[in-house]
Amino acid sequence: MEHKISVVEEKAAKVKSGGLYLLLDLLGWIADIAAFVFGIIFLAVGADGGAGLVGLGVTLLVVSILGLIGMIIFTCGFHIIQPNQAMVFTLFGKYYGTVKEPGFYYVNPFCSAVAPQKVDAGASLNVANGTGTTNVAVSMPSKKISLRTRTLNNERQKVNDVLGNPIIIGANVIWKVADPTAAVFNVENFERFLSTQCDSVIRNIARLYPYDTMEEDSAEKTLRGSSNEIAEQMEQELQTRVADGGLEIIDVRITHLAYSEEIAAAMLQRQQAEAIIAARQKIVEGAVSMVKMAIDQLGEEEIVVLDEERKAAMVSNLLVVLCGNKDAQPIVNSGSIY
Repeated sequence: MEHKISVVEEKAAKVKSGGLYLLLDLLGWIADIAAFVFGIIFLAVGADGGAGLVGLGVTLLVVSILGLIGMIIFTCGFHIIQPNQAMVFTLFGKYYGTVKEPGFYYVNPFCSAVAPQKVDAGASLNVANGTGTTNVAVSMPSKKISLRTRTLNNERQKVNDVLGNPIIIGANVIWKVADPTAAVFNVENFERFLSTQCDSVIRNIARLYPYDTMEEDSAEKTLRGSSNEIAEQMEQELQTRVADGGLEIIDVRITHLAYSEEIAAAMLQRQQAEAIIAARQKIVEGAVSMVKMAIDQLGEEEIVVLDEERKAAMVSNLLVVLCGNKDAQPIVNSGSIY
């Protein structure tokens, strides 16, 4: 049964230019600081007998405290978007919109930016277990989603080809986030999602083809001989799997392909045997052709008249010379072969 991922459609967030709101923010901070300072002054002056100044000072201090809380909330609405970055906002749990254009923006301060948790390479945590301690990476939240092109180096994995031979295969995937909204809401962690799907696709495609057919004239696709075509097939299937996650696959290339260690030596001997047999076939074909040409020319030009027995001896000697692995040692026969 095929399960469909629940898709959230992307929409642009309602944002304002940050320049004007930054000016308002600065004026608000100045007014709040002024209210606090004058409140302290009025309290100090009113302590000498001015009851009205004391009340005014208390009012200004209360206003400054409330203004401080309001200014802190107001300041949370500023966001800077770099080129090839995006931010996805929610408002009280509901999807508010996405900002992908670079710039300085002001967004509703009650909106919160959401993004999958990412692993901080510089942070780690030692977790105790029954056998000792384990170094575990700490996940650090990130508010921005990169739209830049990235590379996934898929780890080498052992799979079986269509003939059941264990092989080691690895691939390199070039990808990017095309829909940040789908990448945030449709999957838990799009990087881990891509890595898992990549492993599955490589395993499924690799088991459909043999590593090699050992036949030069074979039209069958193999992992070694048709690596580019198979990589394109991997790219298409991987794109189909991760499309709902807002990811775009740009290219897939096989970076490592070899027989597994347990059969590598045997397969190397097989390849050597195939090469030796093919070479011997070429040598025999050439030797027979040369012997036939020599006998025909000797007969046509009547250099020497050979009966059937002498022809057989000549053929035997020529084949030994032409097909031997070592240089022939000539023997001069001063008598007759009879």
